This record gives sequence, structure tokens and C-alpha cells, in this order.
Amino acid sequence: MPSESCFFTNRSGLRLHFLRWGESSGVPLVLLHGLRAYAQTWESLVQSLGAGYCIYALDQRGRGLSDWAAPGSYHAQSYVEDLEDFVAHVGLQRFVLLGHSLGGANALEYARQNPGRLIGLMIEDIGPGSSSQGDGAARIRREMSQTPLQFDSWEAARAFWQASRPGLSEQGLASRLAHSMKENEGVITWRHDQQGIAEARLSIEPTDLWPAVRALDCPTLFIRGGRSDFLPPTMLQAMSASNPHVRTVEVAGASHYVHDDQGEVFNRLVADFLLNLAIPAR
Repeated sequence: MPSESCFFTNRSGLRLHFLRWGESSGVPLVLLHGLRAYAQTWESLVQSLGAGYCIYALDQRGRGLSDWAAPGSYHAQSYVEDLEDFVAHVGLQRFVLLGHSLGGANALEYARQNPGRLIGLMIEDIGPGSSSQGDGAARIRREMSQTPLQFDSWEAARAFWQASRPGLSEQGLASRLAHSMKENEGVITWRHDQQGIAEARLSIEPTDLWPAVRALDCPTLFIRGGRSDFLPPTMLQAMSASNPHVRTVEVAGASHYVHDDQGEVFNRLVADFLLNLAIPAR
């Protein structure tokens, strides 16, 4: 299924990019990538879902082909407002939302601030406290402070990803090299605002996601990687106990990056969740 590359301008004048697949008559599904990812992250999922959906993947501010912004604006409220502007731009009424990590936090906050808008919600490997405590939060802070801003060759860039994401498939590695990096006068640099994103991640207090979890008003699936250092199993239990709309699942053999590590399982979980939703007539 081919994608269409599109742009729109948000309320603060940023030009943001998104990809679109499918026909407008399909079930609307919006996808939000993680901290340093990009819209093409979801290509495997989109192709596995096939016809019947109208799918949008947003390059969140500072990533992919979207404009960079002031580091102080890389926080949940700005991301939520960008998503609100995007939803208005494409004319969505009710839709399904899926987010990974940072995108999952933004999806939860969107749901809290826009009750009644979501048909269903899927959150990949993040929950309350994930970004502020525990081994995963420490790992992300360490990565943000130690990631080089440029590389002398594609071989060095490849080696960086192989060291920072052990077990990453060749397909996942190729995707990162193609969509998160670029060459300029023989130097390999990031497509995303690595310096600004790192500054924000290390200085801005993460949003407390408990109010969003407790306020959920639609079927919601939390997907945890069985080897994740970011979302403890006890948090899955606590979220499930806090709201009857919450379902949880663990995927064996997957880290924080479930869609990378166990793509077929992840795609099937998403497809099954979508098939079991009560989709309103369009």
C-alpha cells in the first residue's frame, strides 16, 4: 500500500509532516512514534493491516521532515496541541490512536484532554513513572547525554545503532539509517533535532500519566515488551486495576521496542484489537 507524503502548518507556525495510507472511507488510525523515531517507523504495521483503514503517521515536531522547534517546546502539551491541529487539518471526528513511548505519553495526554474523541487507544511500552524512574528512564537519559551529533561515515553510524540497539533486525537498522540520518558534505548527521530533544529530555519534568490513565473512556490496550526496562509488569497490573477500559499484554522476547523486536506479534495484536472495536458508521 503506497504512502502519500503531506504537510500542514500548526497553530504556532511550524510545518509538520505526515504520511497517509489508504482511502478516506477507511477506519481512521493515527500513529505516533517514539522519542527519536519518525513516521516510517510504522511501515511494517501499515502493510500488515492492509485495506479497510485510513492510516496517518505524524512526524512529531523536531523529527523526520517536520520543523524543529525551541527545546523548551519539546514537551507533552506542545505535542498534544500539534496532534489537535493535525486532527483538525485532516478533518477527523472519532478515530483510533496508537503511540510508542513518547508517542504513547502524548496519546494518553491527548485522550485526557479530548474526552470522547477516541474509538480506541493502543499504548506501546510506557506508563506512569516510566520516563522518570527505573532502569529504562536512566538508560534514555544516558543515551541522550552520550549520543554524538555527527558521524564521519555511514559505517560509524551503523556501528552506533548496532551498539545502542543490540538485536536490532537488519530491516530495523536499514530503516533508522534511511529515515533518522542524512549526509551533508561527507558528514552523517541526524534528521531529528538531537541536541534540542536531548536538552528537553534531560531538563523537562515528565508528565504524570496517572490522571490520563484513570480518565480513559475508550477501549485501551497497553503492550509491554517482556524484556522491557521501561514499563514494569507491576505497572501493568496497577493500570488495569485503576480503569475497567484498560487491557494489558506482554510480548515475550521484546524489549522497549516491541514493534522492532517482535514485529509479527505486535502487528497481530494491533490488528486483533482493531477488529474487536465497535467502529461507528461513517
